[in-house]
Amino acid sequence: MKLSPKLLGKDEYVILHVRTHLKALFPNIAGSVVVIVAAVLGAVFAPEDWRPVSTFVILAVALVVLVFVFVWPWLNWLFATYTITNRRLITRKGVLTKTGHDLPLSRISDVSYEHGFTDRIFGCGTLILQTSADDPLPLPDIPHVEKVHVMLTELLFSDAGGSEL
Repeated sequence: MKLSPKLLGKDEYVILHVRTHLKALFPNIAGSVVVIVAAVLGAVFAPEDWRPVSTFVILAVALVVLVFVFVWPWLNWLFATYTITNRRLITRKGVLTKTGHDLPLSRISDVSYEHGFTDRIFGCGTLILQTSADDPLPLPDIPHVEKVHVMLTELLFSDAGGSEL
């Protein structure tokens, strides 16, 4: 979900608002296909004398499993966002219990990224932010991670270039 303008400070504006790449849901999509195929096969090959009760039981079990395998992870994906403003990085996640983390841009000392083979195929990667006080903060499955890296680097270090000796 988009970040509410009520959560922004005075003279603060959103530069980028993203959620993780849909690639994060691929295992859940594959699991859902397995559940659906198993339910159809179970309904088709159930003994004739068990029907129609077996069909309803199989359907009910498949729906419950689909909620845990796909619907809940999809809702978590939908409600997890990264927002970069001109002042901070804002992370939000959670469906029932919301959690958030705000990192002032002034605390970020280094920005890097990495993307493996599958990340390159899907056009995403992990953005890694280094602060002076904490361990690196990895933000996984960021779409177009190279562009986000360049944009964040320019935002953070654009004034640093003029102070060289």
